[in-house]
Amino acid sequence: GSPGEPRGLFALPSVWGLPPAPRWPIECEVIKETMEHIEWVPPEPEPFCQPAGPERAPAPLSEELGTVVYHLRPAPRGFCFTRARVGGAPGPLSSPAAALEGPQDTTLLFESRFESGNLQKAVKVGPYEYVLTLRPDLYTAKHTQWFYFRVQNTRREPLYRFTIANLAKPKSLYGEGMCPLLYSQQDAQSRGIGWRRVGTDIRYYQGGGGGEEPAAFCLSWTTRFPHDGDTCFFAHSYPYTYSDLQRYLRALAGDPVRSQYCAVRALCRSLAGNTVYLLTITSPAGAAAAKRVVVLSARVHPGESGGSWAMRGFLDFLLSAHPDARLLRRLFVFKVVPMLNPDGVVVGNSRCSLAGRDPNRAYGTALRGSFPGVWHLRAMVERVLAEREVVLYCDFHGHSRKNNVFMYGCDGGGAGLRLHQRVFPLMLSKNAPDKFSFPSCKFKVQKSKAGTGRVVMWRMGVSNSYTLEAAFGGSTLGGRNSHFTVEDLKALGYHLCDTLLDFCDPDPAKFQQCLVEVDVLLRQRLGRELGSGSSWSDVSPSELESSTSGSDSSVSDG
Repeated sequence: GSPGEPRGLFALPSVWGLPPAPRWPIECEVIKETMEHIEWVPPEPEPFCQPAGPERAPAPLSEELGTVVYHLRPAPRGFCFTRARVGGAPGPLSSPAAALEGPQDTTLLFESRFESGNLQKAVKVGPYEYVLTLRPDLYTAKHTQWFYFRVQNTRREPLYRFTIANLAKPKSLYGEGMCPLLYSQQDAQSRGIGWRRVGTDIRYYQGGGGGEEPAAFCLSWTTRFPHDGDTCFFAHSYPYTYSDLQRYLRALAGDPVRSQYCAVRALCRSLAGNTVYLLTITSPAGAAAAKRVVVLSARVHPGESGGSWAMRGFLDFLLSAHPDARLLRRLFVFKVVPMLNPDGVVVGNSRCSLAGRDPNRAYGTALRGSFPGVWHLRAMVERVLAEREVVLYCDFHGHSRKNNVFMYGCDGGGAGLRLHQRVFPLMLSKNAPDKFSFPSCKFKVQKSKAGTGRVVMWRMGVSNSYTLEAAFGGSTLGGRNSHFTVEDLKALGYHLCDTLLDFCDPDPAKFQQCLVEVDVLLRQRLGRELGSGSSWSDVSPSELESSTSGSDSSVSDG
C-alpha cells in the first residue's frame, strides 16, 4: 500500500511470538523485573472517605530536616527527546534508594523505574513519615498527577504518613473523599486480593511555592500495611500498561475465533518506536460497503488509565459470542485505537507524549512527526469519511475533579442537531444509571478545545463526536457513594455497546423518546418555555450551559 496505509503487522497469528518489549527514551533507567498485578473486584463497595478539611493542613514538613531515601536524577531542563531503546538507559543501573543499615532499619525501600512508574524522590521526615515528589511529564516542568511506585520493607503495626508535595492541580477528588490505591503482593499471592482503596486522614491542600516555582498542591494520607516485609504498590488509578495491552492483543491474534473478525495492525509508530495499534472489528459476512463506521480511541492522556479499562470492557464484549456483539459486528465496522500515546504510558507521564506537549491539542495541526498517533488517526478517519458514514467517534478519558461518568459533545449545526447530539449521552445515562450523569455532560466548543480529537472529528463531519470522561473517583448516583472498581469501568464499555444498538435501532421509538426528553431538559435549563414558533437555533450554546470549565484538559497547557 501507499506509505499512509497501516503496515500489515502481525497479519498471521503465527507471527505473534512475544510482542516487542517497550522502547524507552535513553535517559530512563529501567529495572529488569516486570510488574504484573492480578485483577480483582472487592466484594463490597469501597465508600468515599470523610475528607479532612484543607483548613487542617499539617504544618509544612521541612525536607531539609529529613533524609533523602530515594532520588532519581531529573532530566536536565530544556532537554528534549532524542532517541529510544528497549530497556532504556544502557549500562549498569544506579542505586537511587538508600541502603538499609540492618534488619532493624524500618526505612521503606522505594522504586519506580518500571513501566508506567512515577516517583522522583522520597524524603524520610519521621520514623514512618515520607514526603514524596513526582516526576513531571518528560521534557516538561509540569503535569504532575499520575503516581505509581513500589515500596518494600513494610511493617504491619505502625501508621505511616505519605505526602506527595508537588501536584499540579488546584482542585482534586482527593479533596472530596477519593482514596489512593494500594496493592499488596502477599495478599495477591495468598488471598487473591488486588488493588484496593486505602487511607485515612486524606487531605488535599496548597503547599508553598518555592522561589520561582509555581505553587504546588499536596496530597497527604495515612495508612497501615497489611504485612511485615511485604512488597506493596501505591497508584493514582488502576494501572494499565503498554505491556498489558500487548498481552491482550497477543491473546486476541492467537485466538482462532476472534481473529476471524478482528484484525490487529500497526496504525503507526510512536516517537520512541512503539507500535500504535489499530484494531478493525467487523464480521466478514454482510455487505461491507453498506456498513457504517464507529471510531474509538483511548489513552491519549497516559495518566487516565481508567480509559484503558473501559476500552478493555468494550473490546471484551464486542469480541464475545453474545448475540448483541454479533449484531454489532454485522452492522458496523469498528476502528479502534486502544492506546494512542504508548510512549507516555510507558514512561509514566500524566498528559504528554515525548514531544513534551498534550497530543489532545494537536489534532488541528499537521505535525505528523511530533504527534504520529493523532496524525494517523485523523488521516485514517478522513480516508474512511471519503467512503462511508462515521456514526460515532468516542475518545476515552479520565477526570480528576468531578465524580461519575459523563460526555463532552459538540454543539452546532442548527436546531435539530443540537438536540440530536444529546441523544447518545442521554441513552447511555439510561443504560448506566448508577454511573453516568447526563446533567454533567457539556456540549460547548471552547476555543481552548479546538485541537481536541472530539472537536476536529466533528468539524470533519462526524456529528456524534464525544469525549467520554470517567472519574478517577467513583459514583454518587443510584444510591451509590463509592469508588469505581475495574469492573465498573469495564461495564462502561459494555454499556457503550448497548447504547449503540439503541441509538441505531431501525425502530425509531427510543430515539424519538430521547429527543423529546432532551428538548424538555433543554427548555428547563433555559428556565423559560420557548414558544413553538422559536427554535433552538435562536439560543447560543453559552446560554445553554454555565461556562464552568470541564475536563482536566482545560487546565492551561501554557
